[in-house]
Amino acid sequence: MNNELNIKEKTINLLNEAEQQVQEQFKNQEEICLYNSIKVLNAFKKHNISEIHFNQTTGYGYNDLGREKIEQVYSEIFKSEDSLVRNQFISGTHALATTLFALLRPNDTLLSITGLPYDTLHEVIGIKENKSSLKSYGINYEQIDLVDNDFNYELIKETLKNKKIKVVEIQRSKGYSTRKSITLDKLEKVINIIRKIDQNVIIMVDNCYCEFVNKKEPIELGADITVGSLIKNLGAGITTNGAYVTGRKDLIQLVAERLNVPGQGKEVGPTQNSNKAILQGLYLAPNVVKNSIKTAILTAKALENLGYKTEPKYNEQRADIVQNIIFGNSEKVIKYTQGIQMGSAIDSNAIPTPWDMPGYEDQIIMASGSFVQGSSIEISCDAPIREPYIAYQQGSLTYEYGKIAVAKAIDNIEQ
Repeated sequence: MNNELNIKEKTINLLNEAEQQVQEQFKNQEEICLYNSIKVLNAFKKHNISEIHFNQTTGYGYNDLGREKIEQVYSEIFKSEDSLVRNQFISGTHALATTLFALLRPNDTLLSITGLPYDTLHEVIGIKENKSSLKSYGINYEQIDLVDNDFNYELIKETLKNKKIKVVEIQRSKGYSTRKSITLDKLEKVINIIRKIDQNVIIMVDNCYCEFVNKKEPIELGADITVGSLIKNLGAGITTNGAYVTGRKDLIQLVAERLNVPGQGKEVGPTQNSNKAILQGLYLAPNVVKNSIKTAILTAKALENLGYKTEPKYNEQRADIVQNIIFGNSEKVIKYTQGIQMGSAIDSNAIPTPWDMPGYEDQIIMASGSFVQGSSIEISCDAPIREPYIAYQQGSLTYEYGKIAVAKAIDNIEQ
């Protein structure tokens, strides 16, 4: 790396030392990867995936055999009744918005129990005024903030007992907040508490960035419906767009009719040559997620050895692929992000700068050397330019590429 990529010997030694210190954590990720690989392979085998399922449909997309098989495979993996896996979804945010509009009606109440959702959902919900928001349709919104990075169990109980809540929304990943992501043990605990009070409330989990990080998924813990992107974990850098929604059959039908048209639902939606990429991305996903987590662990340990604060720390339980580095000043968060871009395959000569990104209140700096636009799983790093100046790093497709990108980033801040 020193000769070919112009990385300082001091940085190489730092990463090699950190690598030796995290072998126990790496071994755990290998075990999780094997478990999830078996899960995916068994789903492919059970549903007899063959080359015919790579074929595409156009127009209305009637009788798309591959699309139907993909949704069966997703349901098998997530232990759900039904799934909607479509390239008509533009993003994970689009899938979340579609799901919320599908499940909620005027005078219903949406309750977020993980505090303020992603910035991009603020106009969807009506936290920030928009004439097309849920609020504009008479849908109410309430939120309960986390307390010390855990659910406020007592307030959740009180709210569910005293108010009629239609949908409880849980966002597992942290977004641009400073909180921790939601681990499976916390998720299971809060779902059990909710069910003791209200059997009918719909529990919706935003699972983006979290798939295959552990051995179980939210539906297995009692969630009704879960949503995520195909250009993050499950796309493995192969799938070029789309998202999934999986869960109860009746709820999936509502989401399908909201995405498409009432009366047609899941029966339409041309795949336009996306089936192979969706299947291949899913097949590779357990290994790519493992590589992303290993890169995150190495990043955390190396930056901790340099004296920076990280979240999660290198040896903490992980809920998603996101690694936070808390820099405390804008210059270093910008330089680190620029260093990730330098270590990327695509647009490595570009220099990211903060800009007014649509859907966000603060300026955002974003490094993404991705083959698929916005695909955080490849290797990316982004940050809102606001205190405490945290870099949010995700990916990489291979551990080796991740190590190189992190080396370039560290070099750029430790000049």
